[in-house]
Amino acid sequence: MRSVIYICEHNKEGAMGLVINKPMEQFTVETVLEKLKINPTPRDPSIRLDKAVLAGGPLAEDRGFILHSPQEGFGSSIPISPDTMITTSKDVLETLGTPEQPKNLLVALGYAGWQQGQLEQELLDNAWLTIEADTHILFNTPIAERWQAAANRLGINIFNIAPQAGHA
Repeated sequence: MRSVIYICEHNKEGAMGLVINKPMEQFTVETVLEKLKINPTPRDPSIRLDKAVLAGGPLAEDRGFILHSPQEGFGSSIPISPDTMITTSKDVLETLGTPEQPKNLLVALGYAGWQQGQLEQELLDNAWLTIEADTHILFNTPIAERWQAAANRLGINIFNIAPQAGHA
């Protein structure tokens, strides 16, 4: 399966991102809350907690990351764009299933990381196709459709591209 990675940080020291199209079959948001013994109240039964938790990447797979839409009251969340924040704190988890939860969110375990210059070299080697971050793909597109939605943003037929990178 091809990966769609949302780059959360990219600076001179390296890059960090979350894979946003690989659900973990054994985990939902609800099971994570149960494992952490978090019982958000007041619970709103109309808010579903059966959303899949994503396999965010091969590094620190026991560490949780939450991408969410901006909202007041989450002091530990760090803005990464005008429309998206990231946190590893429980404060957002404690609102899930309640009227106070962020409008948009996703939960991932683990992350993808690159050392200084590594991602830049992979881009030069044509190992990645890139698009601007799209919060609709991030928060509103079904997980199984995110790769195709990202490919569609390129404006080309992605299946005409050879699976191996090369240089002319």
